[in-house]
Amino acid sequence: MSVLTHLVAALEPLIRDYGAGAVAVIILLESLGLPLPGETLLVFASALAGRGELSLPTLMAGAWIGAVMGDNIGYLIGRYGGRALVLRFGSTIGLDAARLATVEAAFARWGPVTVAGARFVAVLRQLNGIVAGTLGMAWRRFLVFNAIGAALWVGAWMTLGYVAGEHADALLGAARRFWPALAVTVAIAALAGGAVWWRRRTG
Repeated sequence: MSVLTHLVAALEPLIRDYGAGAVAVIILLESLGLPLPGETLLVFASALAGRGELSLPTLMAGAWIGAVMGDNIGYLIGRYGGRALVLRFGSTIGLDAARLATVEAAFARWGPVTVAGARFVAVLRQLNGIVAGTLGMAWRRFLVFNAIGAALWVGAWMTLGYVAGEHADALLGAARRFWPALAVTVAIAALAGGAVWWRRRTG
């Protein structure tokens, strides 16, 4: 049994007992860099909703709130702690100078559009708030694009799980196997749409 499977099995009672509250807390912690199965969690929780065990709108709201809050906590850490603080303690979540530089380069190239698409890319998802803060991105701009990205991410994965409904077990296996390709595809679509919108707005 894989580590991911163990994590899902360990989190399952929390999801069943505490619903959206547990989802919000877990997604918040995952947004701060803890090794938790974000996408798989969303698929599993929404599959339970598809079976009538939980409320899908409530789960979506909880996941969205957790994602936005987690990223904004990261933003505060980056903004007021600075790059030196992030590098000093970043090793606890696998953040070193090279990885931080890679994410900073993405921000420098794509700006706030990166924030919207970051949810769909594993490394960017955990670091986008922190990097936005260290680079001094305006908080309101970060909040808007982050909220949009979180809504797209939550909506995509939870709709997938809900539609699957009774096929949750098979879907979880497929999600564990194919989610990187799906995440990249959705992220590219989100980034392309955001880039077009941004160019029209600033052009």
